Amino acid sequence: MPRAYLVRHAKAGDRYKFPGPDRDRPLTPAGRSQAEHIALRIAEADDAPVRVLSSPAVRCVQTVEPLAAKLGVGIEVVDWLDEGADVEDAYRLIGIGSREETIAACTHGDVMWGVLECLARGGVDLGERPDAAKGGTWVLEWPDGATSDPSKATYLAPPPKIGPVSAGGDRRT
Repeated sequence: MPRAYLVRHAKAGDRYKFPGPDRDRPLTPAGRSQAEHIALRIAEADDAPVRVLSSPAVRCVQTVEPLAAKLGVGIEVVDWLDEGADVEDAYRLIGIGSREETIAACTHGDVMWGVLECLARGGVDLGERPDAAKGGTWVLEWPDGATSDPSKATYLAPPPKIGPVSAGGDRRT
């Protein structure tokens, strides 16, 4: 079944305290740890992605760097996942990109919530209280060979308070 992993970037510093352009705002140490856990979760899935896409924002690229490294693929930076991007375009392009191969796409809260609204309008059950926390992932699935909207969406919450990932497993703090 074609699938897309739609990831909201991991925890980044406060946008109002960051001295540079918001696009350059990096992940916090907790966000880097989240990115490692996201990579483990997605790379070890039954249908791991073969392509990794990201918004141009540093925090998005950093979120999927560990995943791309685990998969041995590059990161495709695309403007349609950027903060403030046209949600309908993002929804359409995620669908086009994932109908033939599984993808992972990292974006921002506004785009993720917009895609969720598109899914809900299309009749996809998002549960009683959909969430889109930083570091959260929505797994979108299309029926085999479908040219329509996704038929299923499952939310993978970000890991709770976490510590660094080590070779012997993960450590939660």
